[in-house]
Amino acid sequence: MLVTASVHGQYLADNGKPYPAEDFYKAGEKAHRAGDHSMAIAAYTQAIALAPAHVNAHLHRGFCHSILKQYAEAVADFTTVIGEKPEHPQAYLSRGSALAKLGRHAEAIADFDRVIAIDARNGEAYNNRGWSRKATGDQDGACKDWKASKRAGNAEARIILENNRCK
Repeated sequence: MLVTASVHGQYLADNGKPYPAEDFYKAGEKAHRAGDHSMAIAAYTQAIALAPAHVNAHLHRGFCHSILKQYAEAVADFTTVIGEKPEHPQAYLSRGSALAKLGRHAEAIADFDRVIAIDARNGEAYNNRGWSRKATGDQDGACKDWKASKRAGNAEARIILENNRCK
């Protein structure tokens, strides 16, 4: 479908009908898979403009923002997802990761705690919480988390435990 015009913010296809939000979302997915994260953000933004509660558009736009190191924008998108779906573990995990990149480790730890409460076998949540705990000076807590990450199947946890002298 070809987008030919924008009238009052409403995109119209070549047949004169409104361009569906889902088409923008799919265009965003395609751009994301191709590694064009800026284009993906633009497409997801159009999907969101047409369907503000489009959870997957917010989630995937957040992923793209994270890839581009636009962590504050990523946090905003993941927060929107959590507002719509409070039990969405990937949104908490991704927001926690972005918060950690912003140096907001206490908030990141709270998000990783939430992931673990939803899915106690999420090795990535334990791993990431371990790094945030280490950043806040809690080496013992970090080691406990990395051990839990190893039990959950994280193949890198053994090396992390060795490199951080966890007993």
